[in-house]
Amino acid sequence: MARLAGGRRWLPRLPILDWGRRYDRATLMEDGVAALIVTVMLIPQSLAYALLAGLPPEVGLYASVAPLLLYAVFGSSRVLAVGPVAVVSLMTAAAIGQSAQAGSAAYWTAAITLAFLSGAMLLLMGLLKLGFLANFLSHPVISGFISASGLLIAISQLKSLMGVKAEGDNALDLLLALLHQAPDTHLVTLGIGVVTAAFLFWVRRGLNPLLRGWGLGRLAADVVAKAAPVAAIAITTGLTWAFGWHTQGVKIVGSIPQGLPPLTMPSWDLALWQQLWMPALLISIVGFVESVSVGQTLAARRRQRIEPDQELVALGACNLSASFTGGFPVTGSFGRSAVNSDAGAKTPAAGAYTALGITLVTLFLTPALFFLPQATLAATIIVAVLSLVDFGIFKRTWAYSKPDFAAVAATLVATLALGVESGLVVGVGVSLALYVYRTSRPHIAQVGLVRGTEHFRNVLRHKVAQSPRLVSLRVDESLYFANARALEDRVNEAVASHPQLQHLVLLCSAINHIDASALESLEAIEQRLHDAGARLHLSEVKGPVMDRLLRTTFLRHLSGQVFLTHYQAVVALTPEVVGVPAAAAD
Repeated sequence: MARLAGGRRWLPRLPILDWGRRYDRATLMEDGVAALIVTVMLIPQSLAYALLAGLPPEVGLYASVAPLLLYAVFGSSRVLAVGPVAVVSLMTAAAIGQSAQAGSAAYWTAAITLAFLSGAMLLLMGLLKLGFLANFLSHPVISGFISASGLLIAISQLKSLMGVKAEGDNALDLLLALLHQAPDTHLVTLGIGVVTAAFLFWVRRGLNPLLRGWGLGRLAADVVAKAAPVAAIAITTGLTWAFGWHTQGVKIVGSIPQGLPPLTMPSWDLALWQQLWMPALLISIVGFVESVSVGQTLAARRRQRIEPDQELVALGACNLSASFTGGFPVTGSFGRSAVNSDAGAKTPAAGAYTALGITLVTLFLTPALFFLPQATLAATIIVAVLSLVDFGIFKRTWAYSKPDFAAVAATLVATLALGVESGLVVGVGVSLALYVYRTSRPHIAQVGLVRGTEHFRNVLRHKVAQSPRLVSLRVDESLYFANARALEDRVNEAVASHPQLQHLVLLCSAINHIDASALESLEAIEQRLHDAGARLHLSEVKGPVMDRLLRTTFLRHLSGQVFLTHYQAVVALTPEVVGVPAAAAD
């Protein structure tokens, strides 16, 4: 592998070289069975998610071939299934809806360009080892965003279920439009959609146990259960053809081109790039976070690990390949990845076999989908996305952390009210604002010695030994510009409430960083204590923090000392607290 001087790799790794050399016939069989199950599951989902993105259904099939092949080469997860997913499809529609008319050639070109930009961003972030950027999306924000997106997607599909036209940029507009169009509901279409949705909901919970109860093996029962959406497609397509429902107003998919995914090129129009770069960045981050979360969860079950920076490279390659083969942005799917893992996939080769299966579908089976009702695909989407909605997060975060609850609520409400992009930005903004607010009000505890030990605890929570001549303050946060004034105020309060104060010790065990503003505050604290006839001391200062302090004049002007442990500080300054005679302490 090519490396720079010093051993730093400048070309991406190829994980296929790791697992590929140990590939054998048994692994081939297990990957093949898993690929069969995932292919059956992916066919209806790829068609449905393409329509959700405002694209022709075949684009979903195109987006399910090359990305799977590229992930098999670059991906670090053994079971992650890459392809179209609901949330990214919705974000795609929101991103390019203002640039072109849905269904037009310009709209498809914009989707291809969006995939290219997203792929380039992901690849660049991977090469620069920027996987840590995903940490700015907290779990509450992601949970609120995905739950809101699931609701928004389900609401947006009700128009296809009802056979009416309803447009809107947010949940309220969509619901009002649906309510206005309710009298025009096409009953046959509604019947197809409702029955299909009910069938799919039942299949998710009831079919597998029923088949197992009849004596069918676990694997066979799983295959049959996962094939249920395909069965729904086959049945509703056959009934539409047999009874001529399409002549009665039922909207069908229509002609789907046969053949391999086409070779395409993104647009090089800079004006279009200016419109799409921010949505592409948001799609990249959301897709990466979702993919890595799924990959890490499934890898932990098998005592494996994934590499986030390598995943950035892999997802970048996947999206670039989608842009050159007529697709749209893709990422790892939780549902299909979990099925892939449960079905026994051992390596990413299972994804390559799934790509082969989708290729065969595009070559030979697309004419059979001509009479497929769009209501069937809408029902498939609704059933799939409602599983993403997690209202339990509200109860859990309310009980544990009110700021996290606020982040979840703000993200969900903003996404439903303003749209997916604005909702995500609001969620990140609220999370960062809450973080700054929390850290600007750090927990600063006055501590005392637990008798008979060398441990110090909060005087408000424990019976501890203290001296009126010494105040020990434990700062449970790094010190920076937003909370430096809070430390000054706490020290001033301690000085005012302890008239016999001679020593104030800052216990720094939880301080990982002190910025320039905080250093100025420490200098101000030192001066005020000196004017009050007291001395400032530090204890348990971490090495990196001490290194920075040594580069300043603060320690040279410090009236007190820097102690290795807080116990040493108490013994030296107030030996009576620990029962040590003063002479012995000296």
